[in-house]
Amino acid sequence: MEQMNRLRIGAVIVVNNEQKLQGIFTERDLLRRIIEAPPDWRHHPISEWMTPDPHTIPPDVGWEEAVVLMTRLRVRHLPVIEGSHVIGIISTRMLMSRRAEYLNQVVEERTRELKRAIDEVMAHDSELRYNLRAAGRLQTRLMLPNEPPRWPELRWGFHFAPLDHLGGDYYDLARPDEDHLGFLIADASGHSIAATMVAIMARTAFTEVAGTTTSPGAVLSAMNARLQGLADERFVTAFYGILHRRTRIFTYANAGHPYPLRFIGRTGQVVPLPAQGFMLGIIPDEQYREKSVQLEPGDRICFYTDGLVEARNGMGEGYGTARLEASFAACGRFDVELLTEHLLADQLAFRGEQPLNDDMTLVVGELREEG
Repeated sequence: MEQMNRLRIGAVIVVNNEQKLQGIFTERDLLRRIIEAPPDWRHHPISEWMTPDPHTIPPDVGWEEAVVLMTRLRVRHLPVIEGSHVIGIISTRMLMSRRAEYLNQVVEERTRELKRAIDEVMAHDSELRYNLRAAGRLQTRLMLPNEPPRWPELRWGFHFAPLDHLGGDYYDLARPDEDHLGFLIADASGHSIAATMVAIMARTAFTEVAGTTTSPGAVLSAMNARLQGLADERFVTAFYGILHRRTRIFTYANAGHPYPLRFIGRTGQVVPLPAQGFMLGIIPDEQYREKSVQLEPGDRICFYTDGLVEARNGMGEGYGTARLEASFAACGRFDVELLTEHLLADQLAFRGEQPLNDDMTLVVGELREEG
């Protein structure tokens, strides 16, 4: 145990003088036996504590096969045997570390590809600031929808403001059929180039699946599956809702995104639209449960990213959801574009000269009487 602590390892291989495998001793072996160990257990040989004849693996087995084998056997260490001799040991920590290195290389290569693309487009201008401004304009054109569908019963107000020239926020619309309209708002963690790359991958996944189903949960599940292993240590929060035009039922699912706010036109009350779900790109096979709400003419929904409510004033106090709800309730009957401007102005008045510290997106949708 002193040797394992000094070397910061979780297992040691036990071999004889001919380097042939006798067993393996792990922290798990110690914990399994220590409760019933005799008082003089420190003097007992390691052969009494080790796991004899452990599972082994040959040196030519691939990474994925090794992961599957260790998962099936429910072990964290495997001696590597060539012929009858021990030549090494692998652990789940080592496998995950090598896998992380590979994924980092993938992300770095895609970052280089994006940088090369920006450099090619802006080859005649050497100023980096100009390049980033141009890339930001390109991101806006590529990442944001041009116009929502011309449904007379819907009005929209939009505000999109990356912290840098490039950002991780975006929103999008989908038309799975003539009677349904889907709205997505998402936020890739961080900002600038890396966040933009993750946002592009998320939007690509959304575009591939959103037109094929009217299930918000299925769309988020598909996006989550496509982002596994691609976002490195980053993640994406997202809220996706689909409005049925004839019934006015709004069905939605959430992947760790701030709850949108609903202004009920009939009563003037503001309520959140809560739904639980883990962020995209973190947990494989995550299932996103759906909820539904019956909307009425006069209702508004305020969608936003956390950059809006996490803005701080000179005292370090956050703007917060409660202030957003109060501002939304106070001016919920404004024209939807004026309402969007009012919400932004209220946040600006709160923070004063304090700069934003994250990308900020705000979208307000209004349901009116048809025609």
